[in-house]
Amino acid sequence: MNRLELRHVRKAFGGLDVLADISLSVGAGEFVSILGPSGAGKSTLFQLLTGAEHGEGEMFFDGEPLDDHGKRFAFMPQRDALMPWRRILDNATLGLEVQGIRRKAARARVAPLFAEFGLAGFERHFPGQLSGGMRQRAALLRTVVQQRDMLLLDEPFGALDALTRTAMQRWLEQMWRHHRWTALLITHDVREAVFLSDRVYVLSARPARIVREIKVPLPRPRSLGGQAARQASALEAEILDIILNPNPSKRTRP
Repeated sequence: MNRLELRHVRKAFGGLDVLADISLSVGAGEFVSILGPSGAGKSTLFQLLTGAEHGEGEMFFDGEPLDDHGKRFAFMPQRDALMPWRRILDNATLGLEVQGIRRKAARARVAPLFAEFGLAGFERHFPGQLSGGMRQRAALLRTVVQQRDMLLLDEPFGALDALTRTAMQRWLEQMWRHHRWTALLITHDVREAVFLSDRVYVLSARPARIVREIKVPLPRPRSLGGQAARQASALEAEILDIILNPNPSKRTRP
């Protein structure tokens, strides 16, 4: 059963059409990515899901109209958004505190997760004392500890250097296999989308439409070498061709 389903979603800002006709779904325990050119409206989709903006069309969660936006999704933005004056432990509890959970209880819920997220021993550190990858793990910890039904990940590794980004992608894939979160990822990184996802939706330029839905049949755990890597490279080339050549007659691949 689909956890999330969008049907013919549209959004305009003034006279600018951003989303023309978006229909997609995310199944329970599925990792789905959205790829598209810059300015195509990918982040606008998340604004609609979280209730920050309103558009046209239908949105459903677990088969019911999506009304309680704030209770369904845990959102991780492009930047880690850690508060520099709060220690990592108290940054991790922030989402729980916003929900009304007292800090002591929030700390008790968060503390057992630090080892799993590779942050044991850094609970009392400030964000400025951590590497970029560690900051992103802290931000993801803050996101998942809220125990919402679905994760919305908006280019979470976009600000990291290439080596750290690759390490974080491998770490996230491992974490996802363990927890089986239902996740929707926005990314500009074709390789990241293929490595992490079960399915990938490719958007056109603005006003955005779904150009193609691509299944990623690679076995898990995902590998950076061998036959799986060759299959991944072929998928990456196909997706790049779709993005760079939106006119089907000009594509180099079917």
